[in-house]
Amino acid sequence: MASMRDIKRRKSSVQSTQQITKAMKLVSTVKLQRAKGRAERSKTYFSCMYDTVVSMLSKAGELNHPFLKPNASQRKAVIVITGNRGLAGGYNSSIVKLVRENGWNRDDVIIYPIGSKGRDAFARLGYEIGEDYSSAIEEPVYADAMAVSNQVLGDFASGRVGEIYIVYTGFKNTVTHIPTQLKLLPIKLEDERSDDDKAVLDFEPEMEDAIDLIVPKYITSLIYGAMIESVASENGARMQAMDNATNNAEEMISNLSLLYNRARQSAITQELTEIIAGAQAIS
Repeated sequence: MASMRDIKRRKSSVQSTQQITKAMKLVSTVKLQRAKGRAERSKTYFSCMYDTVVSMLSKAGELNHPFLKPNASQRKAVIVITGNRGLAGGYNSSIVKLVRENGWNRDDVIIYPIGSKGRDAFARLGYEIGEDYSSAIEEPVYADAMAVSNQVLGDFASGRVGEIYIVYTGFKNTVTHIPTQLKLLPIKLEDERSDDDKAVLDFEPEMEDAIDLIVPKYITSLIYGAMIESVASENGARMQAMDNATNNAEEMISNLSLLYNRARQSAITQELTEIIAGAQAIS
């Protein structure tokens, strides 16, 4: 059995750690409330944006535009949204796992990281890292999403990449966060026209100009929405992780207190035995 001093020292260490996890849980809870409201308010808009653009282009007939068909490149631009800090359970690792296990050839993937945890993980795994936007995840704004959008669209137009994906953690509720992969370009069109709905859409101005205007805004909006959901998911995951850590620390403190009391009782019993034995020896 460990000495009383060792047990007391270990208990003190766990209590200090518990104070830290409690504080981090409180901070994450406050941040989550703000991020949760923001994610819930914006989710409907970004979902509607995706459905509307896909539906509109699906009903527009055959469109010959670079944004709507694959180019010669086999490479994939993958926008990966993670956090800049750890201690959030499996939040960051689940995104890395999703990209690794989807069957892509590593040499055909360029990672555009939003979050240093994802950037560092994929760099260690040997993936090519494109432009780094890790600082944007701290306080997401639309201008940051626009910068990412302009970069990946420029690489798509130049033929550096042939497909654009975004991988992020979707926010469902406080305890449910879903790793999500979404293909941004080329836009996957569905044939929604029935036999009674064969009229194609007319564009004003010309189709080329309209697509050039719509698609960048569509891509930017989806990136921005994914960033907002990811921030809410990260704070929810960190709050859960710190709550679990606090509960585990409480259990460890209880067990250490029991061990300390047993060691103390054993020491007292030993001292009493020695006293009695000494008294009997004298008499």
